[in-house]
Formats: sequence, structure tokens, C-alpha cells
Amino acid sequence: MEEKLKQEPSNCIKVVLFGPESTGKTTLSRQLARHYNSVWAPEYAREYLQNKWNNERKTCEPKDLLPIAIGQMNLENSLAKKTDSVLICDTNLLETKVYSETYYSGVCDSIIEKFALENKYDLYFLTYIDTPWEADDLRDKPEERLAMFQAFQETLIKYNKPYVLLKGDIQTRLKIAINQINKLLNKQP
Repeated sequence: MEEKLKQEPSNCIKVVLFGPESTGKTTLSRQLARHYNSVWAPEYAREYLQNKWNNERKTCEPKDLLPIAIGQMNLENSLAKKTDSVLICDTNLLETKVYSETYYSGVCDSIIEKFALENKYDLYFLTYIDTPWEADDLRDKPEERLAMFQAFQETLIKYNKPYVLLKGDIQTRLKIAINQINKLLNKQP
């Protein structure tokens, strides 16, 4: 089980879009991957939970988190092998940990938590809540966006993760993200 949640070695820089739902993470992930002619690891939970909703009319439950985490790491590990430059991750296990703790009374599966903290990323882009809310089958807390944002930011601070706050329109966010990724790429040997 643990091997399925562990990052495999890779030669690329890994950046994560990190933050509450409906804050532009997927849009920006795609744009960054296109800009760098690289790959992006989409959010596995979205496909998993949409299928669950379509088939059972049920939302996420604690028992779903481990399969979601395994699916996310499988995507990330397979896609990291396809680039030597930068892998853009639409989410990661630390985000799963934040959602688990906020939705399920402060509880996160210990194995998810272990790898959420052990897996390494070069930079997190924390997306602010100044984007319009877009409702869908899975998004459920538009009135709690600020509290969710604070939970994400507090997690990055608590675990001393390197992050840059992204605010403003998509072009502003894209410009800031490109500038930060370029700095990382310029540091590579």
C-alpha cells in the first residue's frame, strides 16, 4: 500500500496548484503545461467523484480518500516520467489531507498524511478566492471559501512548504507563475 502513495524519483521540477475549489487551479495547470510544452497531472478526485455521483448520487466519503490518493499518485508518477523540465500538478496528497481534515472533523488517514508530508514538491501555488465561483455536481461550499483558503494557507505554513500566493485575473496569475517556475528552471544544473 505504501509504495502506491510514494513519489517515484524523477528529473523534473514539480509544482502544485493548491487551494480551495473553484479558484482556477485546473485552468492555470493546463496553461502552464502548454507554456512549458510539458505535462500536467490532473485532479484524479474530480473524475473519481464525478463517476461516483453519476452512478450512485453520492458525494465523497472518508472511504473514498485512499483510492483517490492512490489514483493521484499513480497519475503523478507516470506523468513525471514524461518530462525532464516541469510537472504541473493540479493537486497533491497534501490537498487531500486538507480536505479530509476540514470535511471529516480534523481526521486524515495516517498513511495519506505520512506521504502528504513526505512527498516533495519544489513549489506550491496557493490560489486565492478572488475568482468567480463556478457551481458543478461536486463543489459544495461556496459560502466557506475564505475558511477553506485559510486552512490551505495554514497547512503550507505549518509544514514549511515553499509557496507563492496567486491573486488576480488569470493573466496576472499566469505571469507570476511563469516567473516563479523560470527561477526554478534557471537554478537547475
